Amino acid sequence: MIVSTLIERKRHGLSLTEDEWRFLVRAYTEGDVPDYQMAALLMAVVLRGLDDIELGALTDAMSASGKRLEFGDHVPPRVDKHSTGGVGDKVSIVLAPLVASVGVAVPMISGRGLGHTGGTLDKLQAIPGFRVDLSVEAGSRERSARSIWEP
Repeated sequence: MIVSTLIERKRHGLSLTEDEWRFLVRAYTEGDVPDYQMAALLMAVVLRGLDDIELGALTDAMSASGKRLEFGDHVPPRVDKHSTGGVGDKVSIVLAPLVASVGVAVPMISGRGLGHTGGTLDKLQAIPGFRVDLSVEAGSRERSARSIWEP
């Protein structure tokens, strides 16, 4: 598939197929589509929107693009507390550990350098002993010990 053709179609308000969305996400995550082309495609999406099929296809493609955590037979209840960071981030820093303390998984994607106040990771890293650099494997070991603090 030719990425510029897909961008042009979306720019003209046409829908992309499920296969095309899967291709775009896979090619972008593998480094085969440059940032400027993905930015152009996303601008077309902002201006022209997505229909329900496209939205589902893009969501599925993005969900399948990374690593997935498997919990085996033990699947804890999960909730999401989303934050863009910055000034309003004070709720996430308190709420996520509080909810996690009662056995609910709170997976969070956190950012750095978001505006003048920094992102969630910047704030958490400022707490002495708090680790923000856990790998999936280290996180699994830490989770079983129920601690994110260094010994």
